[in-house]
Amino acid sequence: MVTITVDNHIQLRSYIAEDAPALFAAVNASRAHLSQWLDWVSHTTKAEHSLRYIQDALHNTKTQQALYLGIFYDGEIIGGVDMHQWNHQVKKAQIGYWVTKGYEGKGVISASLQHFTQFLFEKVGLNKIEIHFSVANTRSAKVAEKLGAKIEGVIRQSVMRNGVPEDVVIAGILRSEWSNIRS
Repeated sequence: MVTITVDNHIQLRSYIAEDAPALFAAVNASRAHLSQWLDWVSHTTKAEHSLRYIQDALHNTKTQQALYLGIFYDGEIIGGVDMHQWNHQVKKAQIGYWVTKGYEGKGVISASLQHFTQFLFEKVGLNKIEIHFSVANTRSAKVAEKLGAKIEGVIRQSVMRNGVPEDVVIAGILRSEWSNIRS
């Protein structure tokens, strides 16, 4: 189990099966807010889906394919961060994140990603982290910028969301850049 303390209120930790009802409730309460950017939200329609997600997350962590952590505020799940598309040879991965509507704009994602990124570079040994987001998602663009990620390009019409092809921005940060930013 992975646990990362962000501050006195925020903790990132591996999901456990018992988190499924709370995870589903968090997603369900912010469904309209989250589904605008995250396709998986529309497929999460009952607590069993959240349990399956947690089981898959634990399997992917065990087999070193990915890492999924809940964001807990005073013990209540309010979001998640993840590392996926883990390429062990190149030592790079993508990260993703989400937070419930009530915690948006309060610095939770930025603080969580600062600690998560540090963990991925120092403990996991990644050399590069990428963030992929829709061109229209200006909030994710600001998150990437705050993290120190540089825009590397735009892949035109490479994802479908709500039946419409969209461009995706690729932003990245190298371990050497992270070290320079933090010193």
